Amino acid sequence: MTDIVVAAEGLRCVYGDFVAVGDVNLSVRRGEMFALLGTNGAGKTTTMETLEGHRAPTSGTVRVLGHDPHRDRSVVHARCGIMLQSGGFAGDLTVRETTRMWSGVISRKSDVDDLLHRLDLAHRVDVRVKNLSGGEQRRLDLVLATLGRPEVLFLDEPTTGLDPESRQATWELVEELLADGTTVVLTTHYLEEAERLAHRLAIMHEGRIAVEGSLADVLGRYRARIDFRLVTSTAALPALPELLGDADVTPDGYVTVATEHLQADLERVLAWARHHDLRLHGLAARHASLDEVFRDVISTTSPLEVAA
Repeated sequence: MTDIVVAAEGLRCVYGDFVAVGDVNLSVRRGEMFALLGTNGAGKTTTMETLEGHRAPTSGTVRVLGHDPHRDRSVVHARCGIMLQSGGFAGDLTVRETTRMWSGVISRKSDVDDLLHRLDLAHRVDVRVKNLSGGEQRRLDLVLATLGRPEVLFLDEPTTGLDPESRQATWELVEELLADGTTVVLTTHYLEEAERLAHRLAIMHEGRIAVEGSLADVLGRYRARIDFRLVTSTAALPALPELLGDADVTPDGYVTVATEHLQADLERVLAWARHHDLRLHGLAARHASLDEVFRDVISTTSPLEVAA
């Protein structure tokens, strides 16, 4: 887990006066999943395409498995699997013909039939690709991306358009690849996927990486919350304990406590309620969520400018 297999240093991608990616630094260790998150237009797809070798950076360096993925594309791609946002398959080929053609150009092969079965495509092998549903085409994308048993797997929005069962099958396959030592770099709009699987993550906004680290590290920078509602007038509401974190009380009795000491403050809230014989409706205590971090990043990050 100490070997860096994907790295970018000072990565910058500029189109005219538009800075798509500005001075991004990131590293991905062997055998881990790294989730690159962000809003539409945040720069994550441009970053992914540069890491994959599909475009050269304006400045900065990129290395995948020790190579420049753009200059040494043939060397890098032989050891990587790439699932783009759109596969661009030949629509008139069947699923069987497509997988056979792909198998003929890779050196390391997995069991095609097993992958098709696991991703619920075995019964569609004689169907032309253009007649597959959008979700079926995404699953075929994943079959081809993982067919060569890649050392590094790039997944760009892999579960978009999938139903819950197909999404579950996708992540079970990815979890097995991770267990076998595959390094995975992921972009997704589904934050729960990053929370479930990513060892580390970064949130991009306006071309920058605004937050980066393990999930625990990222969430630990934000305060936890205690929420409840009191069926009483706020005028009759007893004073909350002074040691609590910031408390917000609405006129209709909803209380939110923002705290850096969740357990201790929750105990104080419960003791306060017992002392005043209060019923706390909808009581919830939780650490910050990735969704809250994501929204905070969007609201506080300023855009980039092209250097003069």
